[in-house]
Amino acid sequence: MLVGTLLTLLTLAVIQLAFAIYVRNVVHDAAVEGAYHGALADMQPADGATRAQRLIVTAVGDGLDAQVTAVETDSAAGAQVEVTVVATLPLVGLIGIPAAMEVTAHAPRESFDR
Repeated sequence: MLVGTLLTLLTLAVIQLAFAIYVRNVVHDAAVEGAYHGALADMQPADGATRAQRLIVTAVGDGLDAQVTAVETDSAAGAQVEVTVVATLPLVGLIGIPAAMEVTAHAPRESFDR
């Protein structure tokens, strides 16, 4: 009985770790996709934030508390769009530490001038 309980807890811990890694990858990929979408010549950075939010909700659902922001920044390489996602780090299912995971992605801003 004790061994079965320990194996069950270990299995659940491994499944939760895999889920947390999945959520982190979803948030990262959504930030990258949102940055590239918002950097398109006919789009605004806010469009990229909306796209990232929509991708997160599609992949994980409404249970993950994620705030997405997008801004246009200047760097030595030129104008960029920066999308930042701050989300809950899941510890038990989607319940976890609020705002413990932050992912930022950059994409070069396109223009019609070239």
